Amino acid sequence: MKLDKQHSRRHFLRNTTLASAGFFIVPRHVLGKGYIAPSDKLNIAAIGAGGKAEVNLANSWNNGSDNIVALCDVDDRQAANSRKKYAKATYYRDFRVMLEKENKNIDAVIVSPPDHTHAVAVVAAMQLGKHIYCEKPLTHDIYEARILTQAAEKYKVVTQMGNQGSSGDDTRLIETWVQEGVIGDVHTVHVWTNRPTWPQGIPTPTGKFAVPKEVDWDLWLGTAPYRDFNPTYLPAIWRGWSDFGTGSLGDMGCHFIDVPYRALQLKYPVAVETSVGSVYSGFFKEEIYNDSYPPSSKTHIQFPARGSMPPVEMIWYDGGIKPKRPEELLPDEPMGEWDGGIIFEGTKGKLMAGLFGRNATLLPTKLMKETTLPASKYPFVEGGSDGHQQQWVKACKKGFGTYTSSSFDKSGPLTETVLMGNLAVRSYNYQEKNSKGEIHYPGRKKLLWDGENMRITNFEPANQFVKRAYRGSWKLEL
Repeated sequence: MKLDKQHSRRHFLRNTTLASAGFFIVPRHVLGKGYIAPSDKLNIAAIGAGGKAEVNLANSWNNGSDNIVALCDVDDRQAANSRKKYAKATYYRDFRVMLEKENKNIDAVIVSPPDHTHAVAVVAAMQLGKHIYCEKPLTHDIYEARILTQAAEKYKVVTQMGNQGSSGDDTRLIETWVQEGVIGDVHTVHVWTNRPTWPQGIPTPTGKFAVPKEVDWDLWLGTAPYRDFNPTYLPAIWRGWSDFGTGSLGDMGCHFIDVPYRALQLKYPVAVETSVGSVYSGFFKEEIYNDSYPPSSKTHIQFPARGSMPPVEMIWYDGGIKPKRPEELLPDEPMGEWDGGIIFEGTKGKLMAGLFGRNATLLPTKLMKETTLPASKYPFVEGGSDGHQQQWVKACKKGFGTYTSSSFDKSGPLTETVLMGNLAVRSYNYQEKNSKGEIHYPGRKKLLWDGENMRITNFEPANQFVKRAYRGSWKLEL
C-alpha cells in the first residue's frame, strides 16, 4: 500500500503539537549551527548490504548525520561488515518482509543487490512511497528500465542511480564544451573499457555443491530461472552470467556512456550492430556460451538527429579492445586511462577523456594551452562525485522534484541505451538451422530499434531480450 506522504513520520514530527507534553518540536536552526534535530534525519534501509552497498551506506549515513534503520541481504557473509557497523539496524534476508515490517520506520531505500533483483526491489519500495538510490545499471533488461522511469513519476519519489560520475564537475565541463561547439558537430564517439575483469565467455559450471548456511539460494536467484547453487557465481562473478548480470556494458557503460549521452542530449537509438570475441576449444571448434557474456565485444549504436545536432554513431569496445589512436595524439601520450576512455570526433576537432569525463583534453593536447574554453554552464554539485549519495539524501529531505544528477528520468533512458548493446550481443549468437540442418546466425546483422515501443523491427527473436520472463510468482507491476 502506498503511504500518504502528508502523514509520513517526518511530517508528523515537524507539524504536530505535543499537547500532552506542552511543547513543540524545536526547529534545528534554534538548536545551533551543526545540530541535526531527530526529525531532520533520514531513516534509510538497504537492500543488499555488502560490496558496493557498503560504500553507498557509508556515504549516505555520513558518520551519523542520518539513520541506517534496516539492512537486508540474502548472503549473511556479505552483510557482516554492515551489520557490525550499523549494529542498531534490524537485519532481514527477504526485502519484501523488511518493507512490510519496517514500512513506518523507513523514508528511503538503497538498492545494491545483483542486477537481476534491482527492478522488483525498487518498485516494491516505490509503491510504499520510499525514495530510491539504485546501483548501476538501473535494471537487467530494457523493459524494466522503462517501468522504473515511469514508476518514479507515478509514485513521486526522489531517485538516483549509482553512476557517481554524473555528479562530477568533469562531466558537466564536457557537456558545456560539446554543446558550445568547441569541437563542432559531433558525429562519432568512441567509448572503451578494460572490463570484464572477471571470467566471461566460459561454459556453465557443473558439479553439486551444498548451499552455505549463510545463503538463501532461492532468494538470491529471485526472478532468475532456477539453477543449482555453485560457488562460481558468488560473490561478484555473477556479473558475467546473463541470467544475473549485464556484463561489461552494464558494469561500466552507465559510467562511460553517461558522459556523451548527456553532452549530446541523446535519447533512443535507432539501430545497433555488434561483433563479439570468439572462444575455441580446439582447431576450428568454436564454442558458443550463451549463458555467459563474451570475452570481448565491439558494438555500434546509432542515434538520429536531435534538433540542431546531427546523427551520431557511438562505438563501444570492451574486453581489452580499443579504437585506433587518433592521429592528433602523440605516440607516447596516453590514450584515455587504465580502465578505459572516451573520444568525441567533431567537425572542428576531437576531445578525449577518461572515466567520469576526467582529464578532458582537446586533441592535439597542445590546444589546451592555446584555446580559451568556456566555463561549465551546469549546476555545481557540492562534493562532486564524492557527494553523489549525499546529494540524494538532501533531495529526499526536500521531496520529489528536487534535483538529483541521475534521477530516473535521466538514468532510465541511459540504461536502456546501455542494455541495447547487450540485446545485440545476446542476439549475435542466436542459432537457427536451415533446411539442410546447418546452423547459421541470423542475429549477426544490424538491428533496427523502435524506441517508443521497445521493439526490434527487423529480427523478432531479438525481442526476447527486451523483457525477460520472471521465475515463479515474481512479477513487475506499477
